[in-house]
Amino acid sequence: MPKRTMQGVVVSDKGNKTVVVNVERRFQHPMYKKYIRRSKNYHAHDENNQCKVGEKVTIRECRPISKLKRWEVVTGE
Repeated sequence: MPKRTMQGVVVSDKGNKTVVVNVERRFQHPMYKKYIRRSKNYHAHDENNQCKVGEKVTIRECRPISKLKRWEVVTGE
């Protein structure tokens, strides 16, 4: 089974080897048929501390690395 991937924007790089990525999704409301935006923050593993705030990155599901980290950074721009 392939691992899930998501794209988002780095909102924090304060932690050592950790970045917080905000992922936004859009979906249609079942009754009102309007599009709604929902966002969620994910803690992702950044081995070389190369991601900076504001960068667009792709994260991939991985094994649990710590209490909150279950994702790893795949690419950054």
